[in-house]
Amino acid sequence: MESRPWPQHLLDDLISRDGDRALFRIVVERLADLFEPALCRAYAGLFSQVIARRIPGLHADHLAARYERVRRPRVFDRDPGSIQDIFVLSRVTLGADIAVTSTILDAAKQRFPGARIWFVGPKKSWELFAADPRLRHLAIAYGRGGSIDDRLSIWPQLREAVSRPHSIVIDPDSRLTQLGLLPICPEEDYYLFESRAYGAGGDEPLPALARRWVSEIFGVADARPYVTTGLDAAEFATTVSFGVGENPSKCVPDPFEAEVLRRLPRPILIDKGAGGEEAERVERAVAQVGGEGIVMWDGSFAGFAAHIQRSRLYVGYDSAGGHAAAACGIPLISVFAGAISERMFQRWRPTSTGKVEIVRPEQMSMAELLATFEACLRVSL
Repeated sequence: MESRPWPQHLLDDLISRDGDRALFRIVVERLADLFEPALCRAYAGLFSQVIARRIPGLHADHLAARYERVRRPRVFDRDPGSIQDIFVLSRVTLGADIAVTSTILDAAKQRFPGARIWFVGPKKSWELFAADPRLRHLAIAYGRGGSIDDRLSIWPQLREAVSRPHSIVIDPDSRLTQLGLLPICPEEDYYLFESRAYGAGGDEPLPALARRWVSEIFGVADARPYVTTGLDAAEFATTVSFGVGENPSKCVPDPFEAEVLRRLPRPILIDKGAGGEEAERVERAVAQVGGEGIVMWDGSFAGFAAHIQRSRLYVGYDSAGGHAAAACGIPLISVFAGAISERMFQRWRPTSTGKVEIVRPEQMSMAELLATFEACLRVSL
């Protein structure tokens, strides 16, 4: 079944009425978060038209037809020694780069021991892997809050950077290519992990799906997520993040955050996040419990991830911090609210070699929620 083009008047109305940011937040991201294979084609039908309207020379039907070809898993059957450069694209979001991209990086290092392996993406994500001697950084900035034109403007630079002889590109459903729609290299050198549809019949989390995909495509069976920042960090009993990535549905109302801090082992390091409302929530919760034994982190996420790696427990909402803790085998409690579907929860839930406790706050009173959290805390310590 091929993707069907969206009626032009509906597309015009959507963009003019809701604007670029709403197009991504309300339509594109929601289609992805549902993890339904049929919606991958719906997305391709919509966004191939958006791209064709903004980039001269690209045609919606050609983009959609190419997408149908590259989305089919294709086994790498060449001599690994013939490949000189491996370009692994960033997912742009920090949590996805830990859960998915780092799994693919691990597989690339194993399958191609003599190749140059490039992490392609923003500096903020690269810092999570900067101490890995096998990796190099190809800096491509991408503004998640930018306009459509801003987001598409990276295409010429990206295409030129990765179109090298004796190279392949591995795309883990990256925003850099608008989830595989933008052509950046010859098709025979391009491998797309369509995470929204792969393994559709099961409930595996994304790291497990990425591991299964690299096993199928590259013959690497034991790839795992990882973080290696190389940054110094102090030891804390508990690291905490109440960040929600601009998604307020992940947040539990007051007084939950202060009550969680009240119950956690000291000393605590809590991330102030991206500033603004998130930082205000953190400051308010810390003030409500008096602040003794609590340190607020106001630095890079990579720096915070280094502290997570040395802590004895991590607590937070569904966010990058939870994926960092899971990748490092740190016991964690994930308060997972705001999933728009059960499939989304199954895909994004943290899994780890360490202890993982998940609290789902929906339809709980505050008393029930705190009692559930305390039970998880006893198991985790």
